[in-house]
This record gives sequence, C-alpha cells and structure tokens, in this order.
Amino acid sequence: MTSTPRRDVLRAGAGLVAGGGLAAGCGTGRAAPPPAPDSPSASASPSASRAGSRSVAPAPRAYPGQPAQIAHGPRTRPRVALTFHGQGDPALARTLLATAERYGARLTVLAVGTWLDEHPGLARRILDGGHDLGNHTQRHIGVNTLPEPDARREITDCAERLERLTGSIGTWFRPSRAPAASPLVTRLAHAAGYPHVLSYDVDSLDYTGPGAAAVTRKILAEVRNGSVVSLHFGHPDTVAALPDVLTELGRRGLRAVTTTELLS
Repeated sequence: MTSTPRRDVLRAGAGLVAGGGLAAGCGTGRAAPPPAPDSPSASASPSASRAGSRSVAPAPRAYPGQPAQIAHGPRTRPRVALTFHGQGDPALARTLLATAERYGARLTVLAVGTWLDEHPGLARRILDGGHDLGNHTQRHIGVNTLPEPDARREITDCAERLERLTGSIGTWFRPSRAPAASPLVTRLAHAAGYPHVLSYDVDSLDYTGPGAAAVTRKILAEVRNGSVVSLHFGHPDTVAALPDVLTELGRRGLRAVTTTELLS
C-alpha cells in the first residue's frame, strides 16, 4: 500500500479534528455542531469551475430485475460502490472527494437536506466531480419509526432541495438511521420518484470512530465484486483510511464506481 498520500490525508484529517466537525453516523444519536454556511462559489473545486457544468443532474431510473431495495450490484463484475452519508464538516467532504478523484474513483453521496441547506455549493461540487448524488432524508432522523406523514415529509423535503440545487431529486434514496427501509418508507420513496431504495452489504462502521486502520480492515475483509460499502462524510478516520482502501481495491482489480455505473 502507498504511504505518501495517506500521510497527507492523515495530516489534513488531524487538523480538522482539532477544529471539530464530526458528523453523526446512521447508528448513533450524536450530532455535529453546525459549521459555517458554505457558498456555492466557495465550495466548487477548480476543476468543477473549469468544467462549468450547469446541466440538469441525472434523475432516478429503474433497473429491471433489481429488487425494490438494492444491497449490492452484480457479483460477476469487478466493480464496487463506495457510498457516503452526506453530513458533517464540509472540509472533510471536499478532502474525501478530492482523494477519490486523485485515485480515479467515483463515489455515491446520499446527502442530508439540512446539510445541503448549510452548504448548497457541495451539491454541484459532488456532481461536477462525476459522483452520484442522492437523498438521505431531510433531518437524518429515524425515518422508519416516523408516522407516515412525517416520513413522507423527510423524503420529499430533501428531494425538493436536491431538485432546487441541481434540477433533479437525486439518483438514489437511502433511509436514515437504518441499514434498510421499512415497507412503508420503501413505498413512500417510490411515490416520491425513487424506483429503488439503496441499502448496502458492507458497513465500514466508520461512524463509531474505530481508527483508520480498523475502517480499512473492515472494508477490505468484506468487500467483493458488486459490493455497496457504507461510509460517512465528517469522520477523520474515513479520510485517513480512503487512500489505503482505494490502493488495495486497485491491487485486487476492483474499480470504485458510482452506484449508477455499478448497476448499469
């Protein structure tokens, strides 16, 4: 495994830890203090600015033969999807996006609506980097436990923000605070325009703060052809682990692609 990129990322992550900004994972009740709002121009990368991409973002699509709730892609192709719960310190998010792009990887980001409210420019930054962008509910609360009207609002409020920022409700929906959607939430997501709910078959457990080495070991012990890996923005362990994860995936001949590409 390479060491230089990892040292650089560890250094960046350490500085961000000192400044705070850890995001809650889907398995915890902790919430991060809200960082300063982000303007679209401030959050766009130089490459995104040069691209000048302002076209409408991709919309959800149905995948014939796939279940209503997708946990992994085809096991016959050497591709995996690294999916990120979009919340937390925007500086960590930008570092993760830039690291992935440096390794030729593309991610899937399921964004929380309140996070998009605070940092609207990150929606376009994600898309301009060639990544998937989807819906992870408006407030990142236990959507499966809510009454039907409240659960519907959690899905549609985030969808409306995505559409306002990008012209699309996003390519995917993932429930918050749960690895899979209840039948009710699955039905509500479908009614909101998402033919499938995106689950996962590999949980990195990065939100528990186990250390970068543990995050790396957990992913690499379980990942295989077609895997969908659950990770989070807002955690320095994830930032530090990503270079080694991507290096080893490459050594195994596994390409990190968007979920859309994984299933296409």
